[in-house]
Amino acid sequence: MTDIKRNYGADQIQVLEGLDPVRKRPGMYIGSTGPRGLHHLVYEIVDNSVDEALAGACDTISVEIFEDNSVRVVDNGSGIPVEIHPKTGKSTVETVLTVLHAGGKFNSDAYKVSGGLHGVGMSVVNALSEWLKVEVRRDGKIYQQSFERGKATSELTQTGTTKIKDTGTTIEFKPDYQIFEEINFDYSTLQYRLREMAFLNKGINISITDKRNGQNKDKFHYEGGIKEFVEYLNKKKNPIHPKVIYSEGQKDSSIVEVAIQYTDAYSESIYSFANNINTHEGGTHLSGFKAAITRVFNDYARKHNLIKEKEENLTGEDIREGMTAILSVKLTEPQFEGQTKTKLGNSEMRGIVESLVNESLNIFLEENPKDARIIIDKAQKSAKAREAARKARELTRRKNVLEGLSLPGKLSDCSEKDASKSEIFLVEGDSAGGSAKQGRDRKTQAILPLKGKILNVEKARLDKILNYAEIGMMITAFGCGIGEEFDISKIRYGKIIIMTDADVDGAHIRTLLLTFFYRYMRPLIDNGNIYIAQPPLYKVKHGKNEYYVYTDKELDKLVDEVIGRDNKYTLQRYKGLGEMNPEQLWDTTMNPDTRIMLKVEVEDVLEADETFTTLMGDKVEPRREFIEKNAKYVKNIDI
Repeated sequence: MTDIKRNYGADQIQVLEGLDPVRKRPGMYIGSTGPRGLHHLVYEIVDNSVDEALAGACDTISVEIFEDNSVRVVDNGSGIPVEIHPKTGKSTVETVLTVLHAGGKFNSDAYKVSGGLHGVGMSVVNALSEWLKVEVRRDGKIYQQSFERGKATSELTQTGTTKIKDTGTTIEFKPDYQIFEEINFDYSTLQYRLREMAFLNKGINISITDKRNGQNKDKFHYEGGIKEFVEYLNKKKNPIHPKVIYSEGQKDSSIVEVAIQYTDAYSESIYSFANNINTHEGGTHLSGFKAAITRVFNDYARKHNLIKEKEENLTGEDIREGMTAILSVKLTEPQFEGQTKTKLGNSEMRGIVESLVNESLNIFLEENPKDARIIIDKAQKSAKAREAARKARELTRRKNVLEGLSLPGKLSDCSEKDASKSEIFLVEGDSAGGSAKQGRDRKTQAILPLKGKILNVEKARLDKILNYAEIGMMITAFGCGIGEEFDISKIRYGKIIIMTDADVDGAHIRTLLLTFFYRYMRPLIDNGNIYIAQPPLYKVKHGKNEYYVYTDKELDKLVDEVIGRDNKYTLQRYKGLGEMNPEQLWDTTMNPDTRIMLKVEVEDVLEADETFTTLMGDKVEPRREFIEKNAKYVKNIDI
């Protein structure tokens, strides 16, 4: 801890460019000006503190949310250097907070390992805040400075003294209402991210306190690190072996940690991180991990005659079925591909990870033969199901060829062949399907009515799923295949729109469809192809005027502002799409010029995975807890 505190000075802070572009194009720096970008502000400040923890200079971070949605982040790190910066002529504190790309992360002498947003974190937060205050505790002194919308409103001033050992930085800020659509921090979103950071950095103490209504508070500290992370992810699943397989190794300055545990689930849940950044698109470290897993299990199975001489090897997909794994690497100079930093490109990491996993997994399997057999037996069942699924796909293809590549009989296709201009509505039932078919634009809109509820794919392997008629119709209609053969370039519709009733059955069908897309056609979600239609909840008649209303809040506003005091209006509550005639359905829900739709996006993959497991998995208790906790947020569901 002492080295970083001694060496982290003004000369380690490098200045690359000015701050002006941030307020003009905030989306370039934080992704969006919606909820995702708002929460990103907190992550950026916390990431700076965690970087100090990685360097051994910090072990405690606290986050507080106040009534006005301002946030305070306090750490016990080394404190931002206060001396005059040689290039800017300003204090290093002011330089870090007002100059883009000014940060210790650009000098590997200051931080051996760091995540953060290319060193822009603090200055971007400052630029997008109505106000920001910084306090630095360093060398027995306390310094403070204030800013408004990225500009200093005071000089850095010493305001007091403290103990030499009391060091650290406090950042307090209020996001700017001129930038963000709505300023309201979601406690559970921040809680999830901070818990994740505590798992990935064993031994660190992170707390979050919400001082708004409700007074939520959580503290996170995990001595077991990612081993405890896997146990946490599997608490709503059924592990098939008790011990988490864990290994940690280092080569030169690169550190690799792996934790694995298998469950009886049919999908894999593997999450890779590089310097605490969730590498959603994988990269070299994940490639090395997957290669090692496939080789080690096949070698073990052959050595112990679990795979016979003439039998084929298990595929990686077979071996990873039901696997929950965390792969975390920390390296000095990570090369991330793309602006979003979601794919690791360092070529050496493949070999480092592969070597470590080879060695540690071999030892585990030899020392735990019972667990090894359970895992391999599950993989062999997966292989049989995969072969059955392959035959089912081949049969479907042959059938399609014989029938002239026919599309499902219930599908009312559109005439447009350019996927970027066409869309398909998945409609609940024949009644709504009939209205949708009559009301649609036949050139660009296709309609596929679904009968009843589709299979819950969370509890079934692909071979069973392919035998289910409604799922088969969707796969054929979309044209991009499923599983190993999935090819998004062959998709026939740019938008796949789920259109169900606003009742319990409609919500259930929607959840079943989203589970299917998430588990078996995930690229459709990642690519932004999946939407949810928003039919109106009410039709209001006032004199000769008719209004369609989509929320209770909108209804109250209409009654207050438009209808006024006479209170002479009639209200029709739409319980199902079938209650609307074709013209109404077109006007309210299908017309691209007037409709409201929700685009399905995954903001946090781990949270999404946990939610699908909770809602659609085998265990009843977690589902009951989820419903009890979230029932108060449910609106407009007819029972």
